[in-house]
Amino acid sequence: MNSSIHPDDKFHPPADNDPYWTETCWFTFAVPEKKLSGQLYPFFRPNQGVTSGGAYFWDTSGSAPWNIRYGKNFWHLPLSADADLSDISLPNGIRYRCVESLKKYEIGYDDPDGDDLHVSLTFEAVCEPNYLGGSHLDQPGRYTGTIVLEGEEIEVDAYGFRDRSWGPRSQFGEGLPGGSPRGGYSYGTASSEDAFHAITMVFEEDNCIPVHGYLLRDGVYSKLVAGNGGRVVLERPSDAPARVRLDVVDEMGRSLVAVGECVNKFGIHLNPNIFTWNCLTDWQWGESEDELVCRGWGEDHDNWGASTARRFFRGLG
Repeated sequence: MNSSIHPDDKFHPPADNDPYWTETCWFTFAVPEKKLSGQLYPFFRPNQGVTSGGAYFWDTSGSAPWNIRYGKNFWHLPLSADADLSDISLPNGIRYRCVESLKKYEIGYDDPDGDDLHVSLTFEAVCEPNYLGGSHLDQPGRYTGTIVLEGEEIEVDAYGFRDRSWGPRSQFGEGLPGGSPRGGYSYGTASSEDAFHAITMVFEEDNCIPVHGYLLRDGVYSKLVAGNGGRVVLERPSDAPARVRLDVVDEMGRSLVAVGECVNKFGIHLNPNIFTWNCLTDWQWGESEDELVCRGWGEDHDNWGASTARRFFRGLG
């Protein structure tokens, strides 16, 4: 084992033999000028010796797995007992290598069935990871490199995100982790000095309150105060959000108001019991809605427990 690699860049030993012990390692990136989003999302089940491996790319031309620019998710790929997450290649074409622990990663993908997609990117973190308890982290960063999509070589140089989680994660249940029927996952990055992130969930009535996140303002980082403020969908013209608003407070007492315009959308079940709309989002933010002094790209995820989503979206018609 390489002692220079932080434990959170390695697989975590399962706490028990629970078959639903899960590790995730999600990298998400964009080419904003093309309204193009991409993400790699493997889902590891070490106690079962398997992993899935998802690769998705979408713009305004499609919004479902069967009509986006590229979408493949392989299930039940073999995962060896000695697999090393800090330097791993999966049978579906995903490659991850930790170059500098918790800071810099090489991200790759090659379409295993043809020549539709090749990814060669480097992620460099903007700030330290933000931890939720001892089993989840989120981190903004800048992606550079190239994507070759359907024969077109595309340069990438834009801010994006990554997250990691480890622990039991069931495919059963009515709602999101924690029992919430729906929630949001929102982030925006203007520079290495100004960024934000918020995970929000509904627990009572219709209040989508923050449970986790951070504010980076003028280079000063602070966690969000859980339960203070929230996320509101301002416009939902059909199915996915088109305009959203965050109003939150951090532990230093600083207010954040962010208004986001969603420029694309992709709807997918990440688990049988979790449905999400993932949207590339043009954010403006500041201390109040009258002072939206920062502007940057990011995402807004509209997350639902599957049964809640089914009832809601069927009712829209």
